[in-house]
Amino acid sequence: MKALIQRVRQARVEVAGEVVGAIDQGLLALVGVEREDDPTRADKLLHKLLNYRVFSDDQHRMNRSLQDIGGGLLLVSQFTLAADTRSGLRPSFSSAAPPAHGEALYDYLLAQARQRHPQVACGRFGADMQVHLINDGPVTFLLES
Repeated sequence: MKALIQRVRQARVEVAGEVVGAIDQGLLALVGVEREDDPTRADKLLHKLLNYRVFSDDQHRMNRSLQDIGGGLLLVSQFTLAADTRSGLRPSFSSAAPPAHGEALYDYLLAQARQRHPQVACGRFGADMQVHLINDGPVTFLLES
């Protein structure tokens, strides 16, 4: 699994003009699921999402995690993160999980996140979403499990 994370001051996701998920300070995680992914990889990714140190401490060093600051986590499925872009001028999605497998793992990740963290919001799997954010930094990392 992959997650492109962005440290945000706030973020929200809309579907057909309706806000379906929103957070204040925290992490926006765009999540891509690949064919070989399973719940073990989802668990590893969630551990990274909650504990990756990207928030500043008192000395302005990235030393604090999402759990440390009590920030929000906004999970948004993003099929295109699983694209193979190494050759040609058109992405290949042969490594992406089939929709049913991708949705099942995304739902698993979301359920586990809600059990382990108090502030979790989400987009809608497979929907045409508009994501709005105020990137803080900007700080952006690609996490892989």
